[in-house]
Amino acid sequence: MTGFICIITETLPAGLLPQISAGLAISPSLTGQMVTAYALGSMLAVIPLTIATQGWRRRNVLLLTIVGFLLFNSITAWSSHYAVTLVARFFAGMAAGLAWSLLAGYARRMVAPEQQGKALALAMVGTPIALSLGVPLGTWLGGVVGWRTAFGIISLMTLLLIVWVLLKVPDYPGQAAHQRLPLRQVLTTPGVRPVLAVVITWMLAHNILYTYIAPFVAPAGLLGRVDMVLLVFGIAALAGIWITAKRVEPLLRKTVLVSLAAFAATCLIFGLLAKVPQVIYVGVAVWGLSFGGAATLLQTALADAAGDGADVALSLNVVAWNGAIAGSGVVGGVLLDTWGVASFPWAMLVLLVIGFAIAWSARSHGFKPGKRTMDKPVVAH
Repeated sequence: MTGFICIITETLPAGLLPQISAGLAISPSLTGQMVTAYALGSMLAVIPLTIATQGWRRRNVLLLTIVGFLLFNSITAWSSHYAVTLVARFFAGMAAGLAWSLLAGYARRMVAPEQQGKALALAMVGTPIALSLGVPLGTWLGGVVGWRTAFGIISLMTLLLIVWVLLKVPDYPGQAAHQRLPLRQVLTTPGVRPVLAVVITWMLAHNILYTYIAPFVAPAGLLGRVDMVLLVFGIAALAGIWITAKRVEPLLRKTVLVSLAAFAATCLIFGLLAKVPQVIYVGVAVWGLSFGGAATLLQTALADAAGDGADVALSLNVVAWNGAIAGSGVVGGVLLDTWGVASFPWAMLVLLVIGFAIAWSARSHGFKPGKRTMDKPVVAH
């Protein structure tokens, strides 16, 4: 639920661009900066906030992030001033960054070591649900009852989530001072940098296509069916999470390599046959299937590699992930303006080949072959 709220809070302004623009009496381009402010908040705050809260009890940190969503989405719903709205979006992004650095480690601590990958897959299921169903639903809802009410409904969901966490989520101690690893040591831990490099290349390739999906499918005559294309992607991504939950424990490395290879093969087919509607639908399904488990696979590999520095490593993952999202907008825009959408598959293919090569070479650390092995879980109290 927390992941769902993170994603829908981030992406809802894009779906409600005309309504928000009219409501605040600003241009669409200025309205778009609500997404930028959110991403900047995540990128700039996640590392210092993660380090600052390492010693806190885990449920307190989780509640802090959720209360942040409640407060700043409510401000967004009520604000009539653009500057106030941007500040609220920035702080909502800060809450999201801290949440993403926390969720993976939290989910892993709840279960035995041999179940950690499956637990993470279940914890991440809110992401594709929000991308495939939450955003279109929120956009439709905003069109029916207004964009302010749409943000208000998110705040109401967040309030219910706070109660749910207090009633059901177990608590865990933070890290003792002697257990905390400095940022430099975590970054230089063997395996951490290769995983982060794969995060950047994979997510950059993914987001080039996801951000510019509308112009990409236009030559196939599907510009009016973008919602259906994204629905196919979302359903396939959910299936990808289910498959990943089955394979992440014994076959993490192979699943990463197969996922990258499947997406690369899809890009190759897109490069040759992107004007055929049936190819687009099948390719998008394969793309969603290969992407659905990406967050689980990469965060599991990163946390395994980092050991006691997992929370800090996962904060680096947030920076890398959001940096790839921001970079995809720039790179995709340049490709679109310079060579057109036909260049997308080939640029993505290059990125995926690089990511595959990095993952393949990281056999000793980062993406180890064989069954995962981890220390004993921390007992809740």
